[in-house]
Amino acid sequence: MASTGESVCYAEYEARTNRLAHLLRARGLGRLDHYAIFMENNDRYLEACGAGERAGLYYTCVNSYLTAPELAYILNNSTSKLLITSRACREVAIEAARDCPGLRSGLIVDGTGDDGLFADFETATRGLPDTPIGDECLGTPMLYSSGTTGRPKGILRPLDDVPPGDLLPVFSFLSRLWQYREGLTYLSPAPLYHSAPQASVNLAIRDGGTVIIMEKFDPGQYLSLVERYRVTHSQLVPTMFSRMLKLPAQVRGRYDLSSLEIAVHAAAPCPVPVKRQMIDWWGPIFLEYYASTEAIGFSACGTGEWLTHPGTVGKVVLGELHILDESFEPAPPGEPGTLWFKPGSPFRYFDDAEKTAESTSPDGSMVTVGDVGYLDDDGYLYLTDRSTFMIISGGVNIYPRPPGQLLGRVPQPHRVTPGPCVTPELARSPDLGPKLGAQSWISSRPELPSMLIRWPSRTRRVASPSTTTAGMPYSRAIREACATRLPPSVAMAAVTRILPGASRSASARPARPSQGRPGVARPTASSLKIHPSIYRQVHW
Repeated sequence: MASTGESVCYAEYEARTNRLAHLLRARGLGRLDHYAIFMENNDRYLEACGAGERAGLYYTCVNSYLTAPELAYILNNSTSKLLITSRACREVAIEAARDCPGLRSGLIVDGTGDDGLFADFETATRGLPDTPIGDECLGTPMLYSSGTTGRPKGILRPLDDVPPGDLLPVFSFLSRLWQYREGLTYLSPAPLYHSAPQASVNLAIRDGGTVIIMEKFDPGQYLSLVERYRVTHSQLVPTMFSRMLKLPAQVRGRYDLSSLEIAVHAAAPCPVPVKRQMIDWWGPIFLEYYASTEAIGFSACGTGEWLTHPGTVGKVVLGELHILDESFEPAPPGEPGTLWFKPGSPFRYFDDAEKTAESTSPDGSMVTVGDVGYLDDDGYLYLTDRSTFMIISGGVNIYPRPPGQLLGRVPQPHRVTPGPCVTPELARSPDLGPKLGAQSWISSRPELPSMLIRWPSRTRRVASPSTTTAGMPYSRAIREACATRLPPSVAMAAVTRILPGASRSASARPARPSQGRPGVARPTASSLKIHPSIYRQVHW
């Protein structure tokens, strides 16, 4: 552990995961059953995952910042029979457990002795065998989408009855993509409930590496850890790059980073100026890739490729990509469209056949998560945005990501996040401070690339976090915060879906009662511009 220096050797890790696997069996969890982990990064997190890996179980790592209702939704939706939590998350876990009738038992790290359903983790596992259970078989995570645009969705992968030493094909692919090797030293700066950090640490351990876990990301501490432990591999997100670049030059130059062999980054396209500065600082060791938690397809590029194609997220290396326009026809090079993959890794949304169908093409051959992008003439992929983040203003499609990347460089206290909740009606008495501060900062920076900025006619200050810990726009939270303050004359949001090839006429579908407020007419479907290949949220 980065802050405490506490370490666990492989022999102890083996014993710990075996003891917990025995406990899971004793609590009635058999192959393909589900349990959940709701903790901050701590020294018990990895064994909480490792026990499921060797007991044939699906385990769900849950965002440790969720509220009790949000946690209860995931516990119920995932049919989790047991929850592992910690003292830091105790109150939320206890409250959520009251609304989870299927939750049979729980464990708590560093319990107080008065934790209701939750038994103390160490006490409960002490004395159990440290040898493998008799029916060892491979388990795997069932992670949830981040919920930035709606309810989180469980992503379930088929799980054969094979030994725990085997790997699902997608994880074997990732080990090769990230250039893992025996004896690597991996530094993990991100929350372990995210899919990429969880997989990165898991695979590093399987490859016999040493793993350093940061409790939370701090730019100066990250650099010191690279020097102290001679780190060879690490995976980051662009917001971490930005924070490190904002350190004083004397701090950035203080540490020896020469041990780094590869710096992997994903979660969002890296702004071109940020990536160039990182290459100038760290050298040509970067691997950028694009994927989703669903793992339907991957693209990737090394530093050399990126320098000749700035802004790209690489060429497709897993899955077969098709970029389709609003008519479900192939988009020409340079023209953005929805990204559809013939998936390289099978999955389905857990207990949600409708959501699985909505993300699947009519013939069942392709899947999308709603990302929008284009290919250049050389076959390199560029992301423009996610269709569910798109704003329609005056009949013009506006994608928040490009200005968002620029605004991400604005220093505090003028930080602004664009989002799909921006409409002229959202604020009658807006606080223009953040908007004007950001405009002033950008106008004073002549080195920034010239680009057309559509400044909002209204702004709203909200208390909700504007981005997730992975740097993704937390659109749902912003939307909900704004919706509670909509003026009476504005209707609430409605979800509208049109399948590929379906008729756009309002008469083709049964009429629904207005979901707006009294006295407000609901627009007809035919009056709205909607992607025919996906569903998304529409505000009026």
